[in-house]
Amino acid sequence: MNRTFVDYYRCPEEFSRCFLDGEPSRHLGHFRFGPEAICYGSISKGTVNPSPDGELHDAMKDAVVERGALRLPFDPDQVVDNLRFERYCGSSRTDSFLSGALANKLYYLARPFLGVSVRRHLQKLRLAGWQSIPFPHWPVDRTVEQVHETMLRLCVQAHDGEEVPFIWFWPERFLSCAIVTHDVEAVEGRDFCPALMDIDESFGIKSSFQLIPEQRYALSLSFIESIRSRGFEVNVHDLNHDGRLFASEANFRDRAGRINQYGRAFGAHGFRSGALYRNLAWCGALEFSYDMSVPNAAHLDPQRGGCCTVMPYFIGKILELPVTTTQDYSLFYILNQYSIHLWKSQIAEIMEKHGLASFIVHPDYIVESRTRDTYKSLLAYLAELRSEGKIWIALPREVNEWWRARSQMKLVRQGNNWVIEGPEKDKARIAYAVLDGDRLTYEPSLKYRERPRLREDSDLGYDIKALETHRPRSNPAQMRSAPQMIS
Repeated sequence: MNRTFVDYYRCPEEFSRCFLDGEPSRHLGHFRFGPEAICYGSISKGTVNPSPDGELHDAMKDAVVERGALRLPFDPDQVVDNLRFERYCGSSRTDSFLSGALANKLYYLARPFLGVSVRRHLQKLRLAGWQSIPFPHWPVDRTVEQVHETMLRLCVQAHDGEEVPFIWFWPERFLSCAIVTHDVEAVEGRDFCPALMDIDESFGIKSSFQLIPEQRYALSLSFIESIRSRGFEVNVHDLNHDGRLFASEANFRDRAGRINQYGRAFGAHGFRSGALYRNLAWCGALEFSYDMSVPNAAHLDPQRGGCCTVMPYFIGKILELPVTTTQDYSLFYILNQYSIHLWKSQIAEIMEKHGLASFIVHPDYIVESRTRDTYKSLLAYLAELRSEGKIWIALPREVNEWWRARSQMKLVRQGNNWVIEGPEKDKARIAYAVLDGDRLTYEPSLKYRERPRLREDSDLGYDIKALETHRPRSNPAQMRSAPQMIS
C-alpha cells in the first residue's frame, strides 16, 4: 500500500513503511485526510460519505505513527488510483440533459451548421452550475500531492525527525515544469501554425502541435515536417474530432487502430482526444508513449471529473501528462477573460507543489489580436520564470522521457552517502524532506548526487556537529510556501 507513494518520491522503501490499520469497509465514499485533502475510497474507522459535500470524516485522527512505520485506516494506493483514474465520478457525477450522450451527439451533428456565437451560447448552457461543483477543487486540485505530502510528513515523524531522501521531481534544479501545446481544430488554425511558431520562438519556447488526421482539414507530410524541422513537436489529436471517439468500446477500438496508424505516419509519440473526452480503462488500445487528455479539474470541460494531480502518472504503459490549466477557449469565451490573471494564479498553485503546468492554446482562437496579445503575455511570463530558474519549459516528449527515466531510478547507500542509480542519473538531484516545526519542507543536497547521512550509528540522536557542518540553516524567508525546494 505504499506503491504510489514510493513511485511519487522515488525514496528508499525503508522510509516508507506503511501498513493498513484494520479492515476497510466495503463501502466506497468520500472522507478527508487532513484539512484539505478530500479522498475517495474505503476506511476501517469512521464512515464515508457518498458525496464530497458536507462534513466528512477525517482519517488523519486515526493515523498511528510508530517507530519506523505508519499505520493508516485506508489504502493510499486505492485512494490515489481512484483520484487519478476518476473512479469517484461514478458516485458524484451529475450530468444534465445538455451534457449527456444524446445532447453530445446532436451537438456534433449540428455543429457544422452553427455559427460561433450559437455554439458558445450552447456551451455556456451546458456548463451551467460549474461554480458550485465541490470536488475536484477549482481552479487547481492538488489532492494527490496533499495525500503524499501528509504521508511523508508522518513518515519523517516515524523516523524521529530524520530527514528522508528522495529523487527530485525534475532534472537539474528546476522547481517545476511547463509545456505549451496547440490543438489545431480547423483550416484557419492550420494555416496560422507558421505564424504561431514564430510567436513561440520569439520567446525562446518550443511547443507541440496536435493535428486531426481526418475530415477537418488536409494534411501533408511536408506540412508536418515543416513543424518538426523547426524543433517543434507533432502529435495526433483524436481521429476526426466529432465527439464520438468514446461512444462505445467497439467504436473506440476500431478508431484506435486508425489513430495508431496515423501516429506512426506522423512519427508522433503523444495523443490527445477531442474536447478531452476520455475513458482511461480503454487507453491500452492506443500505441502512444504518452497521453494528454485528462484535465486536472474538469469544471469547464464537457466531460466532468479530473485527475486531482499536477504531476504526470502512468496509465499502464502510457504516461499521462494532465491538463492542469484552463484552456484558452474557456478563458476567452466562457469566462470572458482576456488577461493572464487566472493562468498566473494556476501557475502559482502548481509551482507550490512543484508540478507540471500544461497549457492548451488553439491556433484557431488566437488569430485575432486581443486573444493573441493575451497569449503573448503568457509566454512572456513563462520566459520570466524560466530566466529566474524556477521552471523548466520543455516539449511534452522531453517530459515523457524524463519521467520514464526517473521512474527507473532508485536511491542506494554508498557508505554514508545516498547516490542515484538508473538512466539519466546525471540530470537527477537528491532532495531531503525535513520538518520545520509541524511543516514539511524540501531541501536540496549540498552535492548533486550525494550527501553525508546526518544520523549517528547509535540511537541517541543526531550528530550536532554534522548538522552544523553539512546542513545549511533554514531561512524562513525562503520557505514561505511548503513544501519548497531551496535553491
